Order: sequence, then structure tokens, then C-alpha cells
Amino acid sequence: MQLSRLICGVNRKLEQAMEAHLRPLGLSIEQYRILEALDEHDGISMGELAAKVFVDSPTLTKIIDKMVASSDVYRAPDAKDRRKVLIFRSNKGKDIFLKLQGLSVKAQQDVMDILGQKEARDLSNLLYEVFEKLDQ
Repeated sequence: MQLSRLICGVNRKLEQAMEAHLRPLGLSIEQYRILEALDEHDGISMGELAAKVFVDSPTLTKIIDKMVASSDVYRAPDAKDRRKVLIFRSNKGKDIFLKLQGLSVKAQQDVMDILGQKEARDLSNLLYEVFEKLDQ
């Protein structure tokens, strides 16, 4: 099997496992990733957020519109540049993420259980190296 297809397939299986936990809360995997990215750095621009969650700007705008409508996040002007809009988690978004925080950890633990800690770390390092080099 081709490497890119294999990576895509593994990612899809991990996402499906996470989606089973997200669906009852009415969240998509993309919405979860947005909350996760905002947990790491709350108050970032749409461009930065799009890069962190691997979606294009038009798609991100639609997702953020939906999340604003459900009060999971909110938009506010950048204090340094009022032309720029930043995205922040609402209290509701913070609460949702706290409930779901273990999902990424569990997905990572599932991989470690399959491969073992050293092999999982090696795989992670290799994938990170490829990711960084493809970005150049």
C-alpha cells in the first residue's frame, strides 16, 4: 500500500474512534481540533487557526460561523490591529473541551498500546520530520 494512503487510512481510523465520542455532543472532528488549538493558544487569527487544524480558510469560516452560533467560540478584534479578527474560546467551549480533553490522549495511547512506547515515539518523530520537510 502506498505510504500516503496508509497514513491517510490510519488517520481516518483514529478520527472515527474520536467521532464516536464527539457525535453525541453534536461536534465534528474539525470543531474538536479548533477547540484543541484554542486551548493551546486562545485568541489567534483565522489564518493561524486554519494552519493549525489543516483546513482551508473558506471551510474554517463556515465551521467558526457554526461554532459562534452555538456559543462555543467568539470573534473579537485584535487589540494591536483592529482590522484583524481573533478567535477565542467561550466559557462553554472551554467546558466542552475539558470534558473531551482525554480524547487525543486516548488516541495516542491506543497507538502506543499497538506499537509500544519506543516505536510510537520513533513513528511520531519520523512523521514530524516528514511534515516539516514537506512544508519547506
